[in-house]
Amino acid sequence: MATLLAGAAPSQAAADDPAPVLIDRFEGEVPLGNNPPADAIFTWGGNATDHPQLKLAERADAPEGEKVLEGSYDISAWGGFSHEFAVDTPPQNWTAHKGIRFWWYGQNTAPLPPGSGKRINFEIKDGGANGGASELWTTSFTDDWEGWQLVEIPFADFVYRADYQPVGGIDQILGLNEMWGYAFTMPTGAPGTFALDAVELYGKADPALTASVVTNAAVHPVKNGASADITLSVATTGSIPTEEPVTVSYATKGGTAFAGKDYTPVTGSHTFPAGTASGTTHKVTVRTAKASKPSEAKTIPLELTVTGAKAPAEHPQVVIDAHGLPYQNAELPVKQRVADLLARMSPAEKAGQMTQAERNALRAPGDIAAYDLGSLLSGGGSVPTPNTAAAWAKMVDAYQLRAQATRFQIPLIYGVDAVHGHNNVVGATIMPHNIGIGAGRDPKSAEKTGAITAKEVRSTGVPWDFAPCVCVTRDERWGRSYEAFGEDPALVEAMETVIQGMQGAPSGKDLHRNDKVLGSAKHFVGDGGTEYGSATTGSYTIDQGVTKVTRQELEAVHLSPFAESVKRGVGTIMPSYSSLDILGDGKGPVKMHAHAEMINGVLKDRMGFEGFVISDWQAIDQIPGDYPSDVRTSINAGLDMIMVPTAYQEFTKTLKEEVAAGRISQARIDDAVSRILTQKFRLGLFEKPYADTTHLSKVGSAEHRAVAREAVAKSQVLLKNEGAVLPLKPNQKVYVAGSNADDIGNQAGGWTISWQGSSGKTTPGTTILEGMRKAAKTPESVTYSKDASAATEGHDVGVVVVGETPYAEGIGDVGNGHDLELTAADKAAVEKVCAAMKCAVLIVSGRPQLIGDQLGKINALVASWLPGSEGDGVADVLYGKRAFTGQLPVTWPKSEAQLPINVGDTTYDPQFPYGWGLTTLKKPPAGGELTLAALAVAAQIAEKAKLGKTPAGKAIVDQARLLVQQKINGKFTQAVSKPFAEADHLLLKGDLTGAVAKLRTAYRAA
Repeated sequence: MATLLAGAAPSQAAADDPAPVLIDRFEGEVPLGNNPPADAIFTWGGNATDHPQLKLAERADAPEGEKVLEGSYDISAWGGFSHEFAVDTPPQNWTAHKGIRFWWYGQNTAPLPPGSGKRINFEIKDGGANGGASELWTTSFTDDWEGWQLVEIPFADFVYRADYQPVGGIDQILGLNEMWGYAFTMPTGAPGTFALDAVELYGKADPALTASVVTNAAVHPVKNGASADITLSVATTGSIPTEEPVTVSYATKGGTAFAGKDYTPVTGSHTFPAGTASGTTHKVTVRTAKASKPSEAKTIPLELTVTGAKAPAEHPQVVIDAHGLPYQNAELPVKQRVADLLARMSPAEKAGQMTQAERNALRAPGDIAAYDLGSLLSGGGSVPTPNTAAAWAKMVDAYQLRAQATRFQIPLIYGVDAVHGHNNVVGATIMPHNIGIGAGRDPKSAEKTGAITAKEVRSTGVPWDFAPCVCVTRDERWGRSYEAFGEDPALVEAMETVIQGMQGAPSGKDLHRNDKVLGSAKHFVGDGGTEYGSATTGSYTIDQGVTKVTRQELEAVHLSPFAESVKRGVGTIMPSYSSLDILGDGKGPVKMHAHAEMINGVLKDRMGFEGFVISDWQAIDQIPGDYPSDVRTSINAGLDMIMVPTAYQEFTKTLKEEVAAGRISQARIDDAVSRILTQKFRLGLFEKPYADTTHLSKVGSAEHRAVAREAVAKSQVLLKNEGAVLPLKPNQKVYVAGSNADDIGNQAGGWTISWQGSSGKTTPGTTILEGMRKAAKTPESVTYSKDASAATEGHDVGVVVVGETPYAEGIGDVGNGHDLELTAADKAAVEKVCAAMKCAVLIVSGRPQLIGDQLGKINALVASWLPGSEGDGVADVLYGKRAFTGQLPVTWPKSEAQLPINVGDTTYDPQFPYGWGLTTLKKPPAGGELTLAALAVAAQIAEKAKLGKTPAGKAIVDQARLLVQQKINGKFTQAVSKPFAEADHLLLKGDLTGAVAKLRTAYRAA
């Protein structure tokens, strides 16, 4: 725990302690701004606006010297500042000291009670080559005071940071002999200021830092009548022998089990003598008694007293498993099991089941049992160290073990945002984002990608995926556009086969399988329709804004994909951050997390949704009113589980108080908990709570990557192909340029390894350039120059791969540091290559980019979307191993001023219409109008034979589309584009005759 000392001087120290060592005075000796290699204090963040503003300011009240470090911040993603020591000097040795301290100027002017101020994370950098390649050890304190306070943090309080390590970790030992600096992470959600002064080392080193006693597990579940072995080990820094004796006294004490009746009491002591090797163990056995009657689980803590070393953070406990209770009988119907368990639960246990916390927010792992938590999640980038599939399985199992210490051993349901493959895990198969799946127009391929994702996710012990997003993107200025399958609800519904890939049968009978996960349709309802400029979250311009629609448009565009999700049996649904304003109802905008009419009325009552509703990340906090009002409004509106994700203590307390006061009915609570328990039983978590690692070796396997590669190839949309530049021939000399040709991070986009994603080699896979080199006759026939600075002579054709860098959610909103233009560097590369030779331009992006001013110089243009980890799939169509078959899932605008522009609009004159997509290796049919007339007859016959939504029906319309595209030949007018786009919408609705009729109209207009 950080200690707060008012009025102490920074140089104060006990007589026998070493003199304090000042690290930073903030008098100007260390410069602000630039990152190392020089000694520097610098800022960092999720985006440019997340960097705190720092200055060295003269202050009369400075605790030390003349100046202090002052700062301000307003952080939406993450941000903070670091002092890293120069890389060309040796690291500092802090082993002689007890801890680190600093003066912090408190901002709690309310005043708020202790523990309720803003939480500041503080970390130190240990080992490695330099501060950027060190291990991070972290702790935190809350800004609970006003004015200057001295914050003292013993080194013993720092823990190894589990969610992120710059180099994946080194030895996971805080050595203190190679220290490279420190960092502060500032809180998100609201602007703030701070001041800091006199960072120094204090006190005498604690001998307990060099040796510690650890146990093999904190929780030891055993069957009724069995014995538990608790292993005590001594561990030392650097794995050296112990310098002094270490004694551990132990005794079974407290808990819910009865000594002498439920177990045989244990007491004793063991000494590890001086010179004991690190890792030496001693076993303590606790024997339980066989009970004949059914019983809930009972706990037996083993209290440890340690001298000569640091004690474990908590006492281990044996848990006698619950046994003989009806809800444990897997032969009973799920409904009966739920009713039995629900009748046994206390208000606190019910509140816990309705709570989802972020794993890093746990104050202590034991809080899982202490608060009866029902769920944990990993937010984007919240990963174990090392970030491997096997480490994920161990991490989730460790959390799941904690739930076994609860009365009824209700398992956790762990959730992740695996929105395009198991995208948090390094080495997993990263699928194209949904926008690319929509471009592929293949329901079977979509289902396969869902199945592969489910298999990889479940193998890591995670049974719940916050996917798919079934929103309908109506304005590509939205930073979440790529999470949608497209702008047409009919296309979104067609791609919802992904739910079957993830979950199996709509009844939920397959959910217990080790290759299936619970899905989550999101974001209910209308998040893709928010009006530009309506957002009030931070600097967002459109994400989390207001969707203004007529009742008719709401039903036809935004609600219909959710009706399809319910039909397909999706297990959970997540409301949107956004607000819904139904024009003409007189209610104005209503936050979706508070929208009882939509959640209770439409989703649960009218659509018959039987799963449970999970909130988005901290979304109930955006409902107007105080926190108790947020809780009761959201729960009464129909939310069943709240993604808190950090304030689980406050949430559970508030929820219980609201129920006790009668502001939330017991019936509403019982309904919510019943829905949650139903899915846990269906998933088989009561029988098998831990990871089934059967398929762990398949994560990122060649077999799984082949499925992704096929989906990538199908997602590529050929917009222009003048002079048949594509496909390339393997023996051609190809000149490749552009920012996205050789960057796996860029081609994977946001929600990859971290929330926002990042450029560079973030995960194993194949870049587009690497795929091309494999597809060419020889790798040497492909020349690469990122900025097109290499000589262009002697090449047959150029391929310029341009587009966006990664972003997620409102961070990517146009106007929030983003636009739809190519960068100056990308434009220059296109200019140079296309002036020198025939060229194809590939746009790797989450949404259309404005290309009209350069279109005349480009021979071939491909919308590559965000293909993920398998660049081979792009190379497959570039080199003709597969045909281009993709079609635009959204309208491609001529200018940003045209947005929003969507199929069906009264005025519709885009650069490329919805549904457009040329093909290769397949010629359009001959015969013009006569052929179209024949295809119209064939469409009528097929429709009567109920082939409207089948591949056979689509094949007829595709023939007509190819013929019409040939006639259009890239010359678009409103008279051509409008019926062409509407034909694709009608095809997806199963109206074959209507689709061909629209295509005939477009043909005549062309």
